[in-house]
Amino acid sequence: MPESVPEILDDRGVAVERMFSAIAPRYDFLNRLLSAGYDRAWRRQAVAATALPREGILLDVCTGTADLALEAARQFPDARIVGVDFSRPMIALGAAKIGGARLTDRVRLEVAQAEALPFADGSFDAVTVAFGLRNVPDRLRGLREMCRVLRPGGRAVILEFTTPPGALLRRAYLWYFHRVLPRIGRLVSGHPLAYSYLPASVADFPSPEGLAGWMRDVGLHDVSYRLLTGGIVAIHVGVK
Repeated sequence: MPESVPEILDDRGVAVERMFSAIAPRYDFLNRLLSAGYDRAWRRQAVAATALPREGILLDVCTGTADLALEAARQFPDARIVGVDFSRPMIALGAAKIGGARLTDRVRLEVAQAEALPFADGSFDAVTVAFGLRNVPDRLRGLREMCRVLRPGGRAVILEFTTPPGALLRRAYLWYFHRVLPRIGRLVSGHPLAYSYLPASVADFPSPEGLAGWMRDVGLHDVSYRLLTGGIVAIHVGVK
């Protein structure tokens, strides 16, 4: 059985869960606004990278309000999707979206921790996480769990922010990320810290090559990544 929430989440984890729960009602709107709508295209490409087989089963970790889970249901109409997140308000909003899309027969959400997924070994044909691994208190443990529940030959796909390699774009990106984004986020969400946490968490996250190394360390092979939108985000793929 998975460990209980207090055993998994340290003080940082509890604070992050409370923060995401507090901003849940404005989360989707801010994703569209702050990414200029690119977040949808990034998720589409991440879902396509799973190469999910027909009638396959996909697990979306840190699913939030289920945007990636819904995209997977659209791209793979014969698949079943499971989404998990540590925030109950996020899961509730995602469930409402799934109901509105009439996909409750194929998409199921539940509250669960990335570090203790409540599924048997080898349960899924693909596992995804989009902009969520940064928020897991024990990231390597979360990656090990993703690998554990993946069947042999299945793919793990990670979509995450990174820092553009080009000097000019990097300068503009860092100015926006550290000066503009937190102010807009605070104004719209009403939360004093949520969108200051975002750039800080990206700065604390490994480089694309560093994340690729983590994926190899937990047992994934044929690990590769590609940068999107000038290197603002990266899609990593590994095979069990």
